[in-house]
Amino acid sequence: MGAVTRIPDWLRPSHWGLRIRSAIAAALTVGAVLLLAAWALLGLLSRSLLRETDAAAATRADTVASELARSSVADLPGSLFDGTGQIAVVQIIDARGAIARESNPKYATPLLDPATVAESDSGRRPVAPYDEDLRVAARPVTTPTGHFLVLVGGDSEPAEHAVKRVAALVAVGGPIVVAAAALATYLLVGRSLRSVEEIRRRVAGIGAAGLAERVPVPVARDEIARLAETMNDMLARVEAGHQAQRRFVGDASHELRSPLAVVTAALELARDRPETLDAELIDGTLLPETERMRRLIDDLLTLAAADENGLELRGGDVDLDDMAAEQVLALRMRGGLTVRSEIDAVRVVGDSPKLERALRNIVDNAAAHARTTVAVTVRRDGALARMIVDDDGPGIPAADRERVFGRFVRLAADRARATGGSGLGLAIVSEIVAAHGGSVTIGESPWGGARFVIALPTGVDHPVADAP
Repeated sequence: MGAVTRIPDWLRPSHWGLRIRSAIAAALTVGAVLLLAAWALLGLLSRSLLRETDAAAATRADTVASELARSSVADLPGSLFDGTGQIAVVQIIDARGAIARESNPKYATPLLDPATVAESDSGRRPVAPYDEDLRVAARPVTTPTGHFLVLVGGDSEPAEHAVKRVAALVAVGGPIVVAAAALATYLLVGRSLRSVEEIRRRVAGIGAAGLAERVPVPVARDEIARLAETMNDMLARVEAGHQAQRRFVGDASHELRSPLAVVTAALELARDRPETLDAELIDGTLLPETERMRRLIDDLLTLAAADENGLELRGGDVDLDDMAAEQVLALRMRGGLTVRSEIDAVRVVGDSPKLERALRNIVDNAAAHARTTVAVTVRRDGALARMIVDDDGPGIPAADRERVFGRFVRLAADRARATGGSGLGLAIVSEIVAAHGGSVTIGESPWGGARFVIALPTGVDHPVADAP
């Protein structure tokens, strides 16, 4: 078998640039349109010229027939037999089928077989051996001296020559038009791509330290301008995400540094003074700080998973009333607060452990800030289930009620380490509730404190994975 010839890369359309592909596409399109237009033009021109030839022959035949009906063949004016313009020959055929008079001796036989002509006709082809360029008009005439047939041959050769000249002009001008269209497309696409290339160079030069830079937006309000605006919007989102990531890493490092420093100091103390490593040091310092780091790491992993792929939910029936009753009981067992509850039987479809964690975070937050009272309410409101947690603490200003769901966000009143919070609890609540297709909002409780409201759909309005 012979070796297969490899096509050079430069001949492969996939290796051509956008300018070349656009120019070739424009050339092919314009060429195809020109071919169709030329075909239609030449066809219409040919038919129009042939109709003019047939009309001239028919007019001359009508004139000769009209004169012949009033006089004899010999008395017909000679001007009727002049071969001028589009008329090539005029013949008068008698009843025997012989030529009684003709305009050109070289046409020695009738143009048509008289037996085939029963009535007036136009545009017929002559009999052999006459040139098919002739188009014959026939008019039967009955006179006092007998029956005659007037035949007039129109010459279609001038029409054919005119069509050929037009075709030649199209053949010469068509490639010029195609080449001009391809060149214009090549130049225009290149001019448009200069703006795209400028955007590309600017984006390529933007590093992590220069995310505040933006690409130039062309003055023309076209697709390139919209591309530049979209690119600037994307850069703004990347900059915001980068800044949020830096803040997140900084805050996480800060939160982990404190318990780690305490644990390290306690271990160093135990190393230098072994007698100090007693139950008080372990239970009062090491275990609480270790538990604080564990919770912080769990929270960070939960939020990282939500950022990467979204929270994975295991679906099932969840009785919110039972869940709320457990949280109320646990809060009452802690002591120190008056806990009120108003719980109706409400069931939703969702991930029970995650919903329990969200409610627990809200209840713990209320307990940490309440002065004397916390209230938990569960009720059905149409197609929604609402879990409401109120406290009589200092409340949350309206300007901060959206911000507190951010990560590592703690208000000034919540800065004390005594609360043990990392600023991630409400962020996790927001992610869990959003994954269930619900919403969480903050308002003012009847006692002037904070009111957290978790609203969840009671039906399956969101994708929920089947429980294993």
